[in-house]
Amino acid sequence: MPRSLRHLCLVLLPILLLGPLTTVAVAADLRIAAFEGVWKGNAVSESEISANFQLTSRDIDVTVRADAGGGFNIVWNTVQRQKGDPDNPRARLKSTKMQFVPVRAGVWRGSGNGDPLSSAKPIAWAYIKERSLSIVSMQIYADGRHETQIYRRSLSGTGMVLDFIRNVDGKQVRQVSGRLIKVAK
Repeated sequence: MPRSLRHLCLVLLPILLLGPLTTVAVAADLRIAAFEGVWKGNAVSESEISANFQLTSRDIDVTVRADAGGGFNIVWNTVQRQKGDPDNPRARLKSTKMQFVPVRAGVWRGSGNGDPLSSAKPIAWAYIKERSLSIVSMQIYADGRHETQIYRRSLSGTGMVLDFIRNVDGKQVRQVSGRLIKVAK
């Protein structure tokens, strides 16, 4: 066998034999329609910034609605229990509503975005990667410090998994994990 052919066989043989074993199937990204509906569930919040409320329970609901222009609206409500008496914490409802407009396939911009250096409004964007809808918001404080919040809502066989992280100046100050089920379209 000629040397160049032998060299080619030595290079191609491992690729041909191991190729099928090293190929990773990548799932196609879902569309926003997969996340539409009303979702309800519970979550656990972990925080290092509170001595009395390092671990708290939350009731959560999320409503996602696509719009005709390719964007979507999202409303989420959270009943937080992280203030008052640790044995009988006060419940506080926090509601957030955001609208997103399309930028490109699978990526949206928050329609109320401002200039992060000259306004108190955070900037936000959303994207879908595989089975997860992520919403990221960033705010720059007057003193130059920054805060980021990342909400990742992933569809699973039994519903939706929520993972939330809040960072201030790159340091994680809160993490929330929860599960939701779809209760209405």
